[in-house]
Amino acid sequence: MAESLLSKYKNDMKSITLIPSSGGVFEVKSENKLIFSKKEIGRFPEFEEVDNNI
Repeated sequence: MAESLLSKYKNDMKSITLIPSSGGVFEVKSENKLIFSKKEIGRFPEFEEVDNNI
């Protein structure tokens, strides 16, 4: 996911932060807005689900 976002947005993105965790948590946030939560939905996001909400 991080690689795809960096490839698409290149210099338009200031940074991507990966924070290791446990318990199946995988969240995507943009400017502190929750875009996707694996813990809530129970699956990993498709790229388009994240990209369409950034």
